[in-house]
Amino acid sequence: MSLKRRTVLLGAVAATTMTSMSIPARAAGLPLLAGLPAGAPDRGLFAPGEQRFAPYLVILAPMANDIVTSDTVDGDPYGFMAGGWWRTPAQPYNSRVQEHVFTLSWFYANKRAWNPYYRDDALLGRLDAALQHYIGLQNPDGSWPEYHPGEQGKASSGFGIGYLAKTLANLRQANALPGRQAQLEVALRKGVDWYLDPGNSVVWDDPFEYTNQATAGVAGSALTLKLLPDHDRSLKLQDRIRFIAKWAQSPAGFFYDPRGMDINYNFEVMLPELAELYLLTRNPQLATMARRFADWFGYNLLREPDGSGWLTYYAVSDRTAEAFYDDVIPDPDRTILGSHFVPVVPDLGAFFTSREDQTASRQAWAADPAPVPALAKQDTSPRIIAHAPYGETMPTRAAKEAAIARLPYLRSDHFTERRHDDYGNQDYLYVRRPGLYLGAFFGDRQGSGVKAGTGFLWHPVAGTVIHAQQTATGAWATVLGGKADAETNLVATYPSNDLVRYHTPDGSVATELLVGPNSVSRRVTATGAATEQIPLVLQPDDEVVFSDGTVVPYNQSRTATADGLVIRRGKATITITWSSPRTATVSTSSRTYLRDARRRIHVLRIPHDGNLETVVRTVS
Repeated sequence: MSLKRRTVLLGAVAATTMTSMSIPARAAGLPLLAGLPAGAPDRGLFAPGEQRFAPYLVILAPMANDIVTSDTVDGDPYGFMAGGWWRTPAQPYNSRVQEHVFTLSWFYANKRAWNPYYRDDALLGRLDAALQHYIGLQNPDGSWPEYHPGEQGKASSGFGIGYLAKTLANLRQANALPGRQAQLEVALRKGVDWYLDPGNSVVWDDPFEYTNQATAGVAGSALTLKLLPDHDRSLKLQDRIRFIAKWAQSPAGFFYDPRGMDINYNFEVMLPELAELYLLTRNPQLATMARRFADWFGYNLLREPDGSGWLTYYAVSDRTAEAFYDDVIPDPDRTILGSHFVPVVPDLGAFFTSREDQTASRQAWAADPAPVPALAKQDTSPRIIAHAPYGETMPTRAAKEAAIARLPYLRSDHFTERRHDDYGNQDYLYVRRPGLYLGAFFGDRQGSGVKAGTGFLWHPVAGTVIHAQQTATGAWATVLGGKADAETNLVATYPSNDLVRYHTPDGSVATELLVGPNSVSRRVTATGAATEQIPLVLQPDDEVVFSDGTVVPYNQSRTATADGLVIRRGKATITITWSSPRTATVSTSSRTYLRDARRRIHVLRIPHDGNLETVVRTVS
């Protein structure tokens, strides 16, 4: 339905107000929710931990007023949360669109000085309508659809149980909509029975995939059982927690998403869902999983020596492209709920904003005279505020610094670590030597964005110098016939801790990778003319010069006939040399890292006739 027609529809509202009871289906219309008073919201009224509610408050009225509250028009049924605020496809059959019933219920049930919608009748009426549609979407077996009517959705059902349980808790708190409460109880019991059934192959698939979704459903089930205690269902809950502990995590340490690793989904989605389940059950197996993940994460987040943040080994992420994390992440921070593991897994403290920095960030937000910006449509995840009532346990600055010091590549300057997963024969290789830290991946790529082969090179003084992208044009790779070897499932052997040999499945490109105390050598043999490609992370103050004297200014492209490139960064010098003079090019890009945007990807390309050795050496 067009926005213009939606406005016309919502203009035909009744002048009556709502009681706390449910309204009948197909009502002729409901009162609109009033907009915020002039000057609202007042930033100074928010408690620090609730500042994340402010942008949701700004969109509450327009979002609530987009709910369909008249007879079906052009296929839009009564109670559908129209307007495109959350999730696609924005269709009435997609139950995920309705997840903001939690948001509406929270603002209705919770009294705050900054919340003018507490016990607002118009809000309650629209919440009631949205719940009617949401409950009506449930399939007879207890599942909810997402992408087509009647679908048994793993994500839509799992997240739905959690949001509806939280909504029920809010309605109980407000003593509102007793009829809907009874319907919610029935729907939640059916949903939990479907989700916790070990024979449910939609959720408990083999091999186990999208573990964040299943974990969210089990966490929602745990909350449901707090509200609706049941002995038999509680036994099933514990059984599913044991299943997750056994099958959701790779032997390498990451959580399967779907069957590879993913920086974003592991840290920003799965870990918080795991934390919610831990808070609700205190099951020690979940803390053990978090401990194993912290160990894994420590190999894959690259600490910038100036303390500005982290670059991530995102080139092997299965689903998303989260290439960096700033040291201080202001609200809304999707990771916060995961901080509840910090007291029992102190090493995780390295990756969260310190308590002191978070306090300063929130004080700055409160003092900002600018109006609170409205959330953009689709960027309105209700989980940000659904997690807020749990609070947080961010590390102190001292605890965070101590955890950073325990990172494997900062704790030691010499190791070779190979993490293996039998699924797809995945090999994650991490090599630390006094002058460098190198990461690489071999085996089956679990997603098209995954780029195999060498992935990053970090230096203890310079920080990250080489950083592979999730694109063919930005991989650290050999390009033959327009295709990078990183786009294939590279087959590797490991003659020693310093030497790796790998090749494309068809043998068109073979590479010998040799790591020394301060150097990495790549000897490449290709079946035809090829190009070596190295994605460099350069900073504005770097001095970058080809061996023939050609200077490469920051954020500019240059070509030279040379046999090497020198990068000077502070007290560190990194040289990249190749077998003989070639017409090489450094090309800039629009890709920058961290909030300060000082680190920018530039790609070095060296054409050759099929045989070339490149050596990266570090000096500090």
